[in-house]
Amino acid sequence: MALTVRERRLPQLHISLDVPSCAFRHPNPPVAAPASTSASSRADCEHRLSDFEKLALLGRGNGGAVYKVAHRRTGALYALKVLHRGDPAGAASEVDALRRADTSPHVVRCHSVLPAAGSSGDVAILLELVDGGSLDAVVARRGAFPEAALAEVAAQALAGLAHLHARSVVHRDVKPGNLLVGAAGAEVKIADFGIAKVLSRAGSDSCAAYEGTAAYMSPERFDTERHGHADPRAADVWGLGVTVLELLMGRYPLLPAGQKPSWAALMCAICFGELPSLPDGAASPEFRAFVAACLQKDYTKRASVAQLLAHPFVAGRNAAASKDALRRMVAGA
Repeated sequence: MALTVRERRLPQLHISLDVPSCAFRHPNPPVAAPASTSASSRADCEHRLSDFEKLALLGRGNGGAVYKVAHRRTGALYALKVLHRGDPAGAASEVDALRRADTSPHVVRCHSVLPAAGSSGDVAILLELVDGGSLDAVVARRGAFPEAALAEVAAQALAGLAHLHARSVVHRDVKPGNLLVGAAGAEVKIADFGIAKVLSRAGSDSCAAYEGTAAYMSPERFDTERHGHADPRAADVWGLGVTVLELLMGRYPLLPAGQKPSWAALMCAICFGELPSLPDGAASPEFRAFVAACLQKDYTKRASVAQLLAHPFVAGRNAAASKDALRRMVAGA
């Protein structure tokens, strides 16, 4: 479920791979140098793509690919996003968002950005490898998540969103494929900042940019001409609501099972359709209330990240049991 749109166009499905052309943080600190040489200047552009060995393809999309790589000298493992014929503006925006979010344990860390190899025009961004993969891959292998595991997913994703929003960053593409989990199942991290945006200090930003994954867009993002003044943070909450509901049901929840996810079908379902009815016993009252708070079509009535962190589904969970349930799901995948 990854029908992706940019600026009112509907291109083929893709993984966002917007990257810049130089490092801002080094993955392996260099040997001590004279005090006159700053660590940041030593780090900048010190490595090249040739320093890394490709081990596996993690994902491929329009214009680039994501690889699991090993540093040839140290053996350290990373995820490497390689963008062919790079997008400088998109690259700079992604790095700015990642830099602001760098201290959160619930956001994938950016280690450095590597320069082009020769005259190819390729650029690459070196990221933390989150070795359990994405939540959509876990659900594809294991089926629907138990509610206890979803409480932990929601809690950690909300912690990551709170960190981003406090630093004026909106993700704009929250979905199962952009939530990664460690192989031990103990940590959930927000990934892929290809269309993230840093909000201006003036606070006049809107959701007018029509881009992202259509299936997880909020109603106001489908109708940007009418709702261009909407707070884009509310769209991140909508994406999280669709995500947890999808993981519970084991399939995309806003369309009938088997229906083709065309743009028109998604627009009608998201903007005008009712939330799917869950059978009795399929979910607790707390889960139902949490999803309903996320999926208010009127963004002014949608819960904020702070309100959701205090919601009984998250704040009232048994943290130990929730973490154990998530670990079992990931271990089985």
